[in-house]
Amino acid sequence: MSKQKKARALADNEAKAMQSVVQTTPRKLNLVAQMIRGLDAQPALAALTFSKKRAAQDVRKVLQAAIANAENNHSLDVDRLFVAEAYVGNSLRLKRFHARARGRGVKVVKLWSNLTVVVRERAEAAEEAK
Repeated sequence: MSKQKKARALADNEAKAMQSVVQTTPRKLNLVAQMIRGLDAQPALAALTFSKKRAAQDVRKVLQAAIANAENNHSLDVDRLFVAEAYVGNSLRLKRFHARARGRGVKVVKLWSNLTVVVRERAEAAEEAK
């Protein structure tokens, strides 16, 4: 006996890619994810490619994976894709101590993140309106 097949959580015109344990704080990564929300796929890739933020490279890789998933796994048209969702969550927390004066120590928390990007295919009626 095998497990029952799980129903697809996304709609038929959506594809998703995730990366867990990204070595960037969620606050910094969310600034970059916020930059591409709602953009078409190709302009979003261009914006991430030429961004000066280090976190942009991680977001670009996940966006490329989402586009590849849409094309290969779900047979969606790449030219009509846009970034429907791009969100960031907390992951690991490394706790360290930094030596200070008079024998004291202060806590240093190194935050890691999870990143999820969902791309969606635009409806044909919306394409004609443009």
